[in-house]
Amino acid sequence: IVGDRGVWQPHGDPQKTYEDGKLKFTLVGEKLSGDWALVRTRLKGSGSKEQWLLIKEKDDIARPAAEYDITHEQPQSVISGAHVGKQRSASKKSGASAASGKAKAATSKSKASTPVAKPTRRKAKAAFPDTLSPQLATLVEAPPAGDWLYEIKFDGYRMLTRIQGDDVRLFTRNGHDWTERLPELVKALKGMKLRDSWFDGEVVVLDEQGLPDFQGLQNAFDAGNSKDILYYLFDMPFLSAEDLREVPLEQRRDALKQVLDAQKSRLLRYSDAFQAGHQDIVASAAAMGLEGVIGKRAGSAYVSKRNADWIKLKCRLRQEFVVVGYTAPQGSRSAFGALLLAVNAGEDGLVYAGRVGTGFTEVTLEQLHKQLKKSQRKDSPLAKKLSASQARGVQWVEPQLVCEAEFAQWTREGIVRQAAFVGLRSDKPAKDVVREDAQPANVPSQARTKTAAPKARKKAAQGKVDVAGTGISHPDRVIDSKTGTSKIELAQFYQSIADWILPYLNKRPVALLRCPEGIDGEQFFQKHAEHLAIPHIKQLDRALDPGHAALMEIDSVQALVGAAQMGAIELHTWGATRDRIETPDHFVLDLDPDPALPWRSMIEATQMVLAVLEELGLEAFLKTSGGKGMHIIVPLARQADWDTVKAFAKAIAEFASRQLPERFTATMGPKNRVGKIFIDYLRNSRGGSTVTAYSVRARPGLPVSVPIALDELAGLKSSAQWDITNLEQRLKQLKDDPWAGYSNRRKITLKMWKQLGAKRP
Repeated sequence: IVGDRGVWQPHGDPQKTYEDGKLKFTLVGEKLSGDWALVRTRLKGSGSKEQWLLIKEKDDIARPAAEYDITHEQPQSVISGAHVGKQRSASKKSGASAASGKAKAATSKSKASTPVAKPTRRKAKAAFPDTLSPQLATLVEAPPAGDWLYEIKFDGYRMLTRIQGDDVRLFTRNGHDWTERLPELVKALKGMKLRDSWFDGEVVVLDEQGLPDFQGLQNAFDAGNSKDILYYLFDMPFLSAEDLREVPLEQRRDALKQVLDAQKSRLLRYSDAFQAGHQDIVASAAAMGLEGVIGKRAGSAYVSKRNADWIKLKCRLRQEFVVVGYTAPQGSRSAFGALLLAVNAGEDGLVYAGRVGTGFTEVTLEQLHKQLKKSQRKDSPLAKKLSASQARGVQWVEPQLVCEAEFAQWTREGIVRQAAFVGLRSDKPAKDVVREDAQPANVPSQARTKTAAPKARKKAAQGKVDVAGTGISHPDRVIDSKTGTSKIELAQFYQSIADWILPYLNKRPVALLRCPEGIDGEQFFQKHAEHLAIPHIKQLDRALDPGHAALMEIDSVQALVGAAQMGAIELHTWGATRDRIETPDHFVLDLDPDPALPWRSMIEATQMVLAVLEELGLEAFLKTSGGKGMHIIVPLARQADWDTVKAFAKAIAEFASRQLPERFTATMGPKNRVGKIFIDYLRNSRGGSTVTAYSVRARPGLPVSVPIALDELAGLKSSAQWDITNLEQRLKQLKDDPWAGYSNRRKITLKMWKQLGAKRP
């Protein structure tokens, strides 16, 4: 059969690159596309024929073979449609957009034999997740430059849906299962007859004017009546086992619309989007009495976190508050007079935010009063006591209930003005309620002008946000343009994992990879304290590193956050502790692959090196690098000096390279690792360092270097499998420490040197 046809475009002089043994070219075919390379190997086949490897270059189209096999997905001839060993025609697929084509295939009753066109920039055949965190919007004053789609901000509950055939589950944004509370929607969703799909949307009840009515929604839930609850859908991260999260927003929405157009339930509705000036959109929303609008950056991916690609523009200020007390009713008012409101303020605890005394119906007053009476307490739950006049006549309650209120503005004292009650929020825990301040429009944009950026940065610099007792300046500065992650989010991430990362920083000199303007800006490596004071970071005895400024140590959450405040993203530690600086307590083998190698080669190489270490009688521990490779950590008895430990690590690298020269190299440099994996032993010298366990990496997506158990290696999808958005979920699910037994340390023995065919220095 004819597997493919099209055009090939060589890079440079094809005759010369052929003679050099690496012929690079671009394919524009019906099946294959993108950049490729033919690489001559030293292996010989039958006779004297040269052996060449066909390698897919790393470009936007590249996908691991484990995720997508072209020979399996598209086995037919491009001329006859026949398959190998079979004569079977295959209809040709039209050139519709990838995501739209997938939607049509999912909703079609016929089973076409032609494979569905694959969406660009998607993670093909990613494992279908049991849980999914929603993408969240950032409150802003105005949208940044660029192309935006705007949707109505619904006055309801955020809801994600997982569909696996007849198994339909509905989850709130915090992961609470509300399936039993929405039987009518479950029935409608089952009728779609989809498999392995995730939807994102909002459940609402409409009033007589056809506008979202939050109290009406609450009443429907309280009455157990879900027949009038509508589900407005605005995104579709997965469809029929296809991961669409990296498909551009417009394509995901087109695919979603096709899916919804194919079903007939009145309860499932498509959330329309508009492209117009945000002022016009917000003005129209305000005139209709709506809460506001959501802006979504055109072409953006779906990310399970709050980032700058989704923004909130509110008609009137509105947010959640913790209810901490209430006052007695006055005049003809029943139940209570006003609710006392508070927000969480980090280390300052619950902070008073004012009162709300309007917006209640008689039904709401009665129902809410019953709940308040059950949680009464004698003293105030606020961190700072109110004045006698403010506290007069107040009945305090446990800070458990969360309400939503709209208001005119915040005063300088942090009190809301002209507040009106909207409803209770059972979908958000009290501990997550904080003051929401609109951010300036300084998030990154594909169309930002040169004059706009300095102005935005200046505005962001006007205030600091406290994290673990450290003031974070420029909190909204974007440090990763791929995800829109801000400086404050990095600081908060390090605060949240302090208990995990600090044991690996304890007593060790630390070096910082600092990126003051984010990972796209200038980066520099700082090993010594120099003249710049970093908040809370400990300066070590200068005698530890004579002739230099003091080495640094991070020994507290405050120091950890202080490093983030100074632009540090990566944290690298020595292989020895400050109390015994001349005798390392471990060595590291950093497996650094040729980027063209498939991930499977990385797993196999790691297993091979582990086998060598096991033969030597050494216990090894693994962690992802957060990049392309793997880190193998071998604990040692603190006996040998730096030169001996480095020589031993080098001997292991050279031994593996001699045994499997087609797989490994112990020589640094891109030319030496073409088609191979470099076993980097060089970081085991005095003053050398390795990125520490649980450190973020300064790479797009902000991956994290994560310890794993040996039995997790085979199932690892990539060395950047975890990042700051999903590491917390892994840590919560861990039942055992992946590095249990790490304290077991071995000496480097003469027998080991002999096994490696090397001499001890």
